[in-house]
Amino acid sequence: SVWKLGLLAGVYWGVFSPTTTESHQEGPGPGACLADGNPITSASLDTLIQNLVPTADYYPEKAYVFTFLLSARLFIPPPELLARVCELCIKQQQLDQSPLDTAKVRKFGPKILQLLTEWTETFPSDFRDEKMVGHLKDIIHRIAPCDEEYWKTLNQVLQKLSQRLALMSQGEESIVKVSLNASSISDKLVAFKTKPPPIQKDMLSICNDPYTLAQQLTHVELEHLSHIGPEEFVQAFVQKDPLDGTQPCFSDQKKKTSNLEAYVRWFNRLCYLVATEICMPAKKKQRALVIEFFIDVARECFNIGNFNSLMAIISGMNMSPVSRLKKTWGKTKTAKFFILEHQMDPTGNFYNYRTALRGAAHRSQTANSNRERIVIPFFSLLIKDIYFLNEGCANRLPNGHVNFEKFVELARQVGEFMTWKQVECPFEEDRAILHYLHTAPIFSEDGLYLASYESESPENQVEKDRWKALRSNVLGKT
Repeated sequence: SVWKLGLLAGVYWGVFSPTTTESHQEGPGPGACLADGNPITSASLDTLIQNLVPTADYYPEKAYVFTFLLSARLFIPPPELLARVCELCIKQQQLDQSPLDTAKVRKFGPKILQLLTEWTETFPSDFRDEKMVGHLKDIIHRIAPCDEEYWKTLNQVLQKLSQRLALMSQGEESIVKVSLNASSISDKLVAFKTKPPPIQKDMLSICNDPYTLAQQLTHVELEHLSHIGPEEFVQAFVQKDPLDGTQPCFSDQKKKTSNLEAYVRWFNRLCYLVATEICMPAKKKQRALVIEFFIDVARECFNIGNFNSLMAIISGMNMSPVSRLKKTWGKTKTAKFFILEHQMDPTGNFYNYRTALRGAAHRSQTANSNRERIVIPFFSLLIKDIYFLNEGCANRLPNGHVNFEKFVELARQVGEFMTWKQVECPFEEDRAILHYLHTAPIFSEDGLYLASYESESPENQVEKDRWKALRSNVLGKT
């Protein structure tokens, strides 16, 4: 659900909410037009469907195709939409007649193939439903007698689609495995910390170079992004269409946003991993070194354009069990940290961050290498932006028309994200570091507080009472 996502993401200053955006290749343009050339602000669902259907002399704008295929699922399930499109094609092109008008079909054929190709490339998950593949095959079978090339194109489309769906399944399975392997440290390990707790490794023993770790974090981020489909941003907020008397368009909601939710969980894991690494060492000097290391990692993430890892690191260092370690922070060179905090300051709706993001996006557009193309947005804020766009504007106007202007803006935001997520990571993988990032044990919130109090004693009665409760709870479990 929306609020579940918001809670998952809500580590940093309690700011966050739920879902976000994407596009296809170049992404949609600033607007979309009807077949008659007039800009669309609103229209009936039937009119919008008709505008999607190509003819011998007409093909919808690329921006329109993406915008409508992204947003239509709020009003009609994809299999039903494709069925409607095919019905209109059959009727308009008289594909149920015999013999076919060969000349007419040869003009129409490439256009319907283009639409179906765009659909399978941009929203491949729609075609996990066998009905979608059935509709696709049926319409091609109807036009294929006019040109054998249509059979070849159909086979190519289906082959590429099969490959995409296989990759998607593999990616989802790998995310599940990573989640199962992630560990939590038992809180009792840290109680009465007179010597380092029995944990074999820490981050600095695996990687002590901030730039290398920032590169590996970027690997993880881009891997997660690659699995998120544009439709997940819409499906995270789907509600029952008031003009539809049947069931909502999506019944298995969790599965339809699973990649998005996995990415939010990664953000939270990185926050807790940073906090754990700082709170673990018994000695103040070592804790200060860990803080300075992560400040340098965060700075390298900023330079790379990896704003999501940057914010997760800052969030981890701002968690109360870490921020209360005043003696430790007193031993730390914090000037660079304050600069980074300023960049990610939530004041003015994250004005500083949004300015930096625009700079990174501009660099990406003019880049000559994949290193310069990297833009990884602060994901929870992107989700928050889309959430408020969704909440602030109705899907339908009082006359029942679809508020298409809203969905043009949604498609713009999602399209931008889709462009960013297609960048291939230019850095070489370090399997040892990646394994540690995914599987290193992390403390629960109580574990972090316990470790923090064992490192620097409670300063007031509230902290003393909490520490006492945590210690007795640990003793009770032993």
